[in-house]
Amino acid sequence: MIPYALAQEVYAEAGVDTEAALATLATVPISLHCWQGDDVGGFENPEAGLTGGGIQATGNYPGKARTLDELRQDLDQALSLIPGHHRLNLHACYADLGGKKVERNAYTTVHFQSWIDWSKERGLGLDFNPTFFSHPLANDGFTLSHPDAGVRQFWIEHGIACRKIGADIGRQLGKTCVTNVWIPDGFKDTPVDRKSPRERLAASLDAIFAEAIDPALNLDAVESKLFGIGSESYVVGSHEFYLAYAVKNQKLICLDAGHFHPTESLADKISSVTSRSDERPEAVRPNSRTASSHSFRRLLYSDAARERGTPVSHTISCSCESSGTASVSSERQSISSAARDRPETAMV
Repeated sequence: MIPYALAQEVYAEAGVDTEAALATLATVPISLHCWQGDDVGGFENPEAGLTGGGIQATGNYPGKARTLDELRQDLDQALSLIPGHHRLNLHACYADLGGKKVERNAYTTVHFQSWIDWSKERGLGLDFNPTFFSHPLANDGFTLSHPDAGVRQFWIEHGIACRKIGADIGRQLGKTCVTNVWIPDGFKDTPVDRKSPRERLAASLDAIFAEAIDPALNLDAVESKLFGIGSESYVVGSHEFYLAYAVKNQKLICLDAGHFHPTESLADKISSVTSRSDERPEAVRPNSRTASSHSFRRLLYSDAARERGTPVSHTISCSCESSGTASVSSERQSISSAARDRPETAMV
C-alpha cells in the first residue's frame, strides 16, 4: 500500500477526509516572494545589492537571476512545480526602470506595469512591499523613525507611493493587493531613549496611511522583527508596537516566522490576534512567510509550522514567564507609543 493510502486510513479513523482537505488547500493561494530569486538584490541599478537593511543575505549563490527576465523565467519554473494557483509578492526594489535612475519616493505604477501585465497573463494576484533598505538614506539603520525629519519625509513619501501602486495593482488585476510595511530601524547597542523612535514611527505610519484606499483594491499590513544585523539590542518596530498599532488602526499584522524568538509559537500569536478582531476579522490577520530566519529563506514543515494549522482557539492565553532577554520597560513603551492617544492602556 502506498504511503498516502496508509495515511488516508489513519486520518479517516480520526474523522478527517484527506481528499476534502487537499481540495480546500488547493483553493488557498500562497504569495511567493520574488526576492528568493536573487536574495533581495533587486534591479534598481546594475550594482544593486543588499545594504542598510539588517538582513543576513549575500545573494552570491550560483545561477541567481541577474535581470528581470531571468527572475520571471525562474518564477515561471517554480510556479509550474508548485501545486495550486498562487500569487507573487513583489518588493519595490524590483521596479522596471528601463535603465533610468528614479528615486523611490517618485515610483509610480508605470515602473511596475510590466509586472502587472506579466501577472495578468498568468492569472496571478500581486502583493507589494515598500523597500526601506538598500538605499543611501537607510545606511545608518533608520528610516521612518529617523531623527532627521527630511529623511523621514523621504521614506513617508515612498510608503505613500507604494500604497497607490498597490491600489492600482488591485484595480488592474481584480484581486486585492496586500501592501506590507517592514523597516530595519534599530540600534546595535542599548539605547538611552527607546520611546522617541517609536513615537516618530507611529507618526510616520499615520502619514503613510492617511489617505483612505478602497480595501477591495489594497490592504495595509505592518510587520515586526525581533532583531537584525546592526540592530541586535533594539528594534523600533517590535511585535508589541505593531500589534498595538494594527489593532488601533485596523491594519493587517504580518507574522513572519523568522522574526521571533526560536521558542515563540506563531500558533499562539495567530489565535490571540484573531480572537480579538471580532468587529473586522479580515482587518487584523496573520501572514507568515519563511519558517526559518531571513538568512536562509527556506520553508520547513516543522512541528511549529504544523501548529499554525490547528483550529484557532477563541481563548487568549497569558503567560508571565521571564525569558531573560525581554525588556518589560521596552515593551511597555512600545505599546504606549503605538496607542499614544490612550497611554493608560499600557499599564504593567
